[in-house]
Amino acid sequence: MGQRVRIRFRPAPPGSGLVFVRTDVRPAVTITAKWDNVSGTNRRTTIGEPPTQVHLVEHVLAALSGLRIDNCEIEINASEPPGLDGSALPFVEALRDAGTTLQSSPRDIWTVREAFTVGQGRATLTIHPAADDELRLSYLLDYGPDSPIHRQRHTVVLTPESFHRELARCRTFVLDHEAETLKREGIGRHITPAEILVFGADGPIANRLRYTNEPARHKILDIIGDLALFGFDLRGHIIGCRSGHPLNVELVRMMAERLEEGQQPLRLFCAA
Repeated sequence: MGQRVRIRFRPAPPGSGLVFVRTDVRPAVTITAKWDNVSGTNRRTTIGEPPTQVHLVEHVLAALSGLRIDNCEIEINASEPPGLDGSALPFVEALRDAGTTLQSSPRDIWTVREAFTVGQGRATLTIHPAADDELRLSYLLDYGPDSPIHRQRHTVVLTPESFHRELARCRTFVLDHEAETLKREGIGRHITPAEILVFGADGPIANRLRYTNEPARHKILDIIGDLALFGFDLRGHIIGCRSGHPLNVELVRMMAERLEEGQQPLRLFCAA
């Protein structure tokens, strides 16, 4: 909302996972980034309960997950991380500059036995079993022939290098009428179209795309951030079509239910 926000990444012991710490309240409030702590998915992913929620966690989580960083405390002195330019790149650069430490405890990697899909209307999100020891993500963005955002797609095999090269720079995008609605709700009042992707009838307003399919790439970035709420690394092929945060979190919830019900994955890897 225009306030100055400080975020700090601190190493945590093995098995800690990714944890947000609200340092602006006393005593400080700790919220584990897990699917069962999600309290909102309207245009952003929110974890925790009022009045100490953390909103817009997906870009921070995507940066950590994309770089394969686990066991990290994320200290923040506000209700949401700094929006910056709507991408994950500044977080990625800060984390790469800080460096990482290899921990001795292994991390489980999970895959499904058979494909399943979550959907709502024309939007779907599907996870397929792993054919190789990799996580592949694909996204088809199609808002119809009258949308100023053209039909586009992107596929990436996720590694720290591919995340940095292909996804980290991709920014949040909104339509011009959506931007006005958000400002009336008090969201992003200080942000101009030059700082984030706002699409008008003729394309981005006062801005330029970093990739011709930047919106589709950003959708994959969001999926990666929301998948971090599962608590395990994944293998397989995830395919999204017109999906967003609600389906991302629903997919994680369904995977977690299968795990809790004792439905063992096809394979269980371990990452050092």
